[in-house]
Amino acid sequence: MSFTVMESTSKNHYTLDELRRWEDIAPTLSPRARVAVIGDPIAHSRSPQMHNPALIARGIDAQYIRVQVPPGNVAEALGLFAKHGFVGVNCTIPHKFEALEAMHEVSPLARQLGAVNTVHIEDGKFTGYNTDGPGFLRSVAEAFGREVRDLRVLIIGAGGGAGRAVAVQSALEKCPSLLLVNRTVEKLQPLMEECAAISPTTKLEAVKWDDASLTDALTRTDLIVNATPRGMKPGDEPLFDAGLIRPAHLVYDMVYRANGTTPLIEAAKAAGSKTCDGLVLLLHQGAISFGHWFGEPVPLEDMRRGLTGEQVR
Repeated sequence: MSFTVMESTSKNHYTLDELRRWEDIAPTLSPRARVAVIGDPIAHSRSPQMHNPALIARGIDAQYIRVQVPPGNVAEALGLFAKHGFVGVNCTIPHKFEALEAMHEVSPLARQLGAVNTVHIEDGKFTGYNTDGPGFLRSVAEAFGREVRDLRVLIIGAGGGAGRAVAVQSALEKCPSLLLVNRTVEKLQPLMEECAAISPTTKLEAVKWDDASLTDALTRTDLIVNATPRGMKPGDEPLFDAGLIRPAHLVYDMVYRANGTTPLIEAAKAAGSKTCDGLVLLLHQGAISFGHWFGEPVPLEDMRRGLTGEQVR
C-alpha cells in the first residue's frame, strides 16, 4: 500500500501560543496529534516524514507534528502536551538540556549524557530518554558493518552537546582510542576526565582543531565524526583539508542537507571512503523513540522510506 503524508491535513508547524489553545485546533486534525517534536527553529525537521508512516504501518490512529517552542518554555509545553493527550515528544535544538530539568524520571543514559531528546508521557508524568548515543551506534553498524567498540574514533566538535554524547557513548563501548577535537582544547578536560572514568582502557587525546594537528591525528583514526553543524548550510567552510581523508577512513557526518550531500560526505566519497550522514542517525534515533512510546515492533523500513520519500510497499 502507499501512504498519505498526514501533515497534509495540518500546517508545517504550530506555535506555543497555538498549543495553549489546542482545544480549538485539535478537532481540525484527522487523525489527532498524539506525538510531536519541539525545537526552535523547527520547520526544517524531517521527523514527521519518518514517524507518520510508522504510525500508519502500526495501525495507530494518530499523527506526529512539529511545534516551535522558544527557550525557557519547555516545561509549560510538556504540561500542555500531557493535558491534551499526547503520549510522546522529541526535543531537538536547543531544548535537550532544558527538557532534562522538566522530567519526573530520567533513564540512566540520559542522566549520564545530561540531556533528554525523547519524552514519554504517561498519567501526566514525564520519563526522559536520550537516543543520540544508541542511534549513533546503530547507524555506524548499519553504514559500515563495524562496531564502535572496535574503532579508533575522532570527533570534531567534541566540546558541543552532540560531540559529548558521541564521546561518552564511545567510551561506554570501550573503543580503543578517542581523539577529541575542539577549537579550545582546554574545554575538553572535563569530558576527558569523564571518559577516562568510564573506560580506563580507552586511550584519550585532546586535539586542536587545525590542519596541522589533524594531519597527525588522522593517521591514528578509523572513524571520523563531524559533531558540529558545519556543512548543513551552503557556503559553510570546510571542516579541514579534504586531502587528509584516506580510503580506509570511515566518515560520519551527523548533519544532513535536505537537498544533496554535505561537503564532508562529498570529499569522503571522492577519496574513496565509506560514508554515513545524519539522515541515517535520524532514522535510528527516531526508531528508538518510537519504541519508547509504542513498543515493538518498530516499522524501521517504513520509517526509512518515509525519510527518503519512497512509497511504502
